Amino acid sequence: MGQSASTAAVPSCRESNHSHRSKTKSTSLISPMYSEDNDGFQGIIDGVVDYISELPDECLACIFQSLGSGDRKRCSLVCQRWLRIEGQSRHRLSLNAQSDLRPMIPSLFSRFDAVTKLALKCDRRSVSIGDDSLILISLRCGNLSRLKLRACRELTDAGMATFAKNCKGLKKLSCGSCTFGAKGMNAVLDNCSSLEELSVKRLRGISDVAAAEPIGPGMAASSLKTICLKELYNGVCFGPLIIGAKCLRTLKLFRCSGDWDKLFQVITERVTGIVEIHLERLQVTDVGLAAISNCLNLEILHLVKTPECTNIGMVSVAERCKLLRKLHIDGWKANRIGDEGLIAIAKSCSNLQELVLIGVNPTKVSLQMLASNCQNLERLALCGSDTVGDAEISCIATKCIALKKLCIKSCPVNDNGLEALAGGCPNLVKVKVKKCRGVTPEGADWLRASRPSLAVNLDTGEPEHQDASASDGGVQDNGVEFPPVVVHGHVATSNVASSSAGTGRSASFKSRLGLLSGKSLVACTLRRWSSGNSKSRGF
Repeated sequence: MGQSASTAAVPSCRESNHSHRSKTKSTSLISPMYSEDNDGFQGIIDGVVDYISELPDECLACIFQSLGSGDRKRCSLVCQRWLRIEGQSRHRLSLNAQSDLRPMIPSLFSRFDAVTKLALKCDRRSVSIGDDSLILISLRCGNLSRLKLRACRELTDAGMATFAKNCKGLKKLSCGSCTFGAKGMNAVLDNCSSLEELSVKRLRGISDVAAAEPIGPGMAASSLKTICLKELYNGVCFGPLIIGAKCLRTLKLFRCSGDWDKLFQVITERVTGIVEIHLERLQVTDVGLAAISNCLNLEILHLVKTPECTNIGMVSVAERCKLLRKLHIDGWKANRIGDEGLIAIAKSCSNLQELVLIGVNPTKVSLQMLASNCQNLERLALCGSDTVGDAEISCIATKCIALKKLCIKSCPVNDNGLEALAGGCPNLVKVKVKKCRGVTPEGADWLRASRPSLAVNLDTGEPEHQDASASDGGVQDNGVEFPPVVVHGHVATSNVASSSAGTGRSASFKSRLGLLSGKSLVACTLRRWSSGNSKSRGF
């Protein structure tokens, strides 16, 4: 890579010296790189100036930072200078954290001495690094701001405590499948006063709820802005931490045991600035939702598979959380949240921009209210809704003026519904239809022909069988995220009737499209729906 860059800088000379350079390219081009210590030296190769040798280290570092990991590794092999600059300019490093990493730590961090973001990941079947390795890393990386630990089962409370004392500037900690306990977590919170994000998944060092040491905010009380807890048998042990994080803005809880209703009542009294809440498979009822309604600044709410939450709780949220912009509900086919809750949202949350309904059965009444009152609604997903048919889609097409993206999955919609989209939703740019047995390829083709600017994606593939558990990134089962729209898991069927009577087609539409026979409805997953304004996330 480095050689080709050098030759590209002087194309005219390359042509004139092509025959000779082709014989010596592998060695002569990199030889001047070793002479950067000679002041005033300008690399000359067979009479051709090597301008790359004259680039300042800072310029090369900027170039390296724009390359991918593989290209950076290849660049580091060009010469000693590039090896040194590439190591000194690398701020992000991911290592296989097996026990045999220990002897290599000094040399690794002598080369990569500017690392601020570090990931240590161990295979579940291997022995991970221990306390001595983590402590040695902390001594070498005093400026570490982000740390991700995965399956580092040999780490203990003592090792985490020493690490925290050596890396007090840590801003983000993510740990999963580790075995240290409450003392190690408290040590991080007591020493890292700049900690802003904490993500904990399957922390195995805390097993006895009754005897577990409470985890408090410590010195991070004023800095913590995001807390994400996943698959914790004793998630309520983190209650004092959440209550004490007075600047908390985002709270995500996935499959954490405990009575969260009582905890939410205390949390929302003490922490008033929360703007985003995700709840998945949590023991929470309308009492908890009523407490959440005290978060007057709430903008994003995800309720996924919380069957004890009903219309009553949704009404409480709607009446007080008037700034709500994004609402995701996976009703798990429990039919506990429906028109009543959605009408309350429509009446009070006029800023709603994104609505995802999975396993929820809205009718034309609530959809019409949402379309009429939520004039900023841009993204709508209706998945596994047995009451959403052609009449409901026609209502959406007529009323949702701002709608840009529409996703329909496993609903009793047919080609007549698509016909309504041809002339409605003037700002619509993308529509995805999946596993709607009444919609045919001819119907999708007709919509594309009628509205060329509209991207129409019709998925009529075979059923897929996927794990029903949520992803590590926190995307819920059968969940949808805009943008892109994602739906995971299986959609069950139920006996709730559609308000649009559904499968009949007009004779003229049949003759125009030459409709095929309806395909059977199958449970499947909706793949990622790409979008230009998708948000980047990552470690």
